[in-house]
Amino acid sequence: MIQRSTWLHLRVPFSFFLLPMFLFALSLAGPQVQWGQAVLALIAWHLCIYPASNGYNSYYDRDEDSIGGLEKPPPVSRELWAVALGLDAVGILLGLLVSWPFALALFVYGLVSKAYSHPAVRLKKYPVLSLLAVAVFQGGFTLLASYHALTGAGLAQLLEARLLWPAGLASLMLLGSYPMTQVYQHAEDARRGDLTLSRWLGIRGTFLYTMTVFGAATAGFGMYYVHYYSWAAAGLFALALGPVLGFFLWWLARTWTDAAQANFRYTMRLNALSASCLNGFYVVFWAWFG
Repeated sequence: MIQRSTWLHLRVPFSFFLLPMFLFALSLAGPQVQWGQAVLALIAWHLCIYPASNGYNSYYDRDEDSIGGLEKPPPVSRELWAVALGLDAVGILLGLLVSWPFALALFVYGLVSKAYSHPAVRLKKYPVLSLLAVAVFQGGFTLLASYHALTGAGLAQLLEARLLWPAGLASLMLLGSYPMTQVYQHAEDARRGDLTLSRWLGIRGTFLYTMTVFGAATAGFGMYYVHYYSWAAAGLFALALGPVLGFFLWWLARTWTDAAQANFRYTMRLNALSASCLNGFYVVFWAWFG
């Protein structure tokens, strides 16, 4: 019987926050989706690889304060490490049922994810390098790997501008948004000696940075949708992000005068709102334009 603390640290519900990248790939695939492979890929990412990554990093971080999706993390055990590696293996085996390149992509993603917190590498100590690793591998890399799983597209097709452009934008969006997920963890990161970009920028600096980079990514998405689809698609994207922008500005105003407002509760609200809006947009987009 797996311990309750292990289940909590896997943070399976947190996979909802990572679902937009898979649905983004689905929206780009349109009628080319191979549904059997799509289901396998979805399970591999969201029930195996992502929870494994959460558990593995929790094992080495040993957080005492709130972490993404878990306000009061319990102590970790050796079982968490073993279960995380087991889930990784199951995810890769499921990936092999899709294709060997997809399984390889899952393996590479897992290696980079482990390097984020493992003491031998601990990318988390390096603000720029860790942010680039997250942005590239949770963003464009995951998008292209998922698109391949959904459609069977080969390398030549994945390198076409129609896919490289959104892959770059996906990474740019994460480049802007990821530091916001660290804005309430400065004390915990300082205790462990980790210098994340958010800690380096400070609370106000993190908000301003995210507003600037995320704004550039949003503009890039607008241009992409106008170029490859229509003004209606671009307008729908802007409409979907409206609630996210509204909440972000409201939170910024509160935090500007009271740094304590940069807390776990509001960070998770922003994550949930952003994921819900983007997930909804990609599903509607796939049904309308796919």
